[in-house]
Amino acid sequence: MTDAPKPVTVHDLLKMKQAGERIVVLTCYDALFARLLDASGVDILLVGDSVNQVLAGAETTLSATLEQMIYHTKIVRRGAERALVVCDMPFLTYQVSPAEAIRNCGRVMAETGCQGVKLEGGRPIADTVRALVDVGIPVMGHLGLTPQSVHALGGYRVQGRDEQTAERLKGDAQGLEEAGAFAVVLELIPAPLASQISKALTIPTIGVGAGPACDGQVLVLHDMLGLNDRFNAKFVKRYAALAQEVREAVALYAAEVREGRYPGPEHSFAK
Repeated sequence: MTDAPKPVTVHDLLKMKQAGERIVVLTCYDALFARLLDASGVDILLVGDSVNQVLAGAETTLSATLEQMIYHTKIVRRGAERALVVCDMPFLTYQVSPAEAIRNCGRVMAETGCQGVKLEGGRPIADTVRALVDVGIPVMGHLGLTPQSVHALGGYRVQGRDEQTAERLKGDAQGLEEAGAFAVVLELIPAPLASQISKALTIPTIGVGAGPACDGQVLVLHDMLGLNDRFNAKFVKRYAALAQEVREAVALYAAEVREGRYPGPEHSFAK
């Protein structure tokens, strides 16, 4: 009989940064994949509002709802024993006021059993982050390309290439740490800038399209597995080609059904 794995905590993440241990993060939207990823040693399961694009077929994350995120976070939590589960808070569930953010994030924590929430934005939401942390809600920040602001940013583009924006991102990262965030995602920013931010912060940085110097890395699971083979981005490495395997398996199944080869005797009950 083996002992149950020790759950990852926000304090463990800080220790990992201090020890130079890289943090492994993947998005996850259901219990089955949560079990698989958890057993594979993933440290953080991020229930991203990217579910709205990956599974729901939306063009952006903007129409993701609180109920949608609660549902997916709840079922991911059921499949996770070791990994820290973080819920992406959807658009306009935390920007209106700190009080509304506390209410919505508190509901997520209470109904899903997750161990943290993720908010997009820098210094403008620092007071909200501080208010959440003060009531016991762990917060992960998100800077750089923030998908909920895609229209204001003019599309999915690398951020921080000019000096003014780079300095603002540095200040935003510092502001999030000072407000009590336990980690910050850096998305689509130049690798040298991500390195500077990572070295300046005591909390871990989680990179996606931000180079190798971040304290951890995150990818969308379906991109990494090659399930979403229509999405091609410079920062994505495909570790499998499951879309093609799925097509081949389904084509074989369809052929066997049409030809009467499935089910066979071994798949049938005599009595």
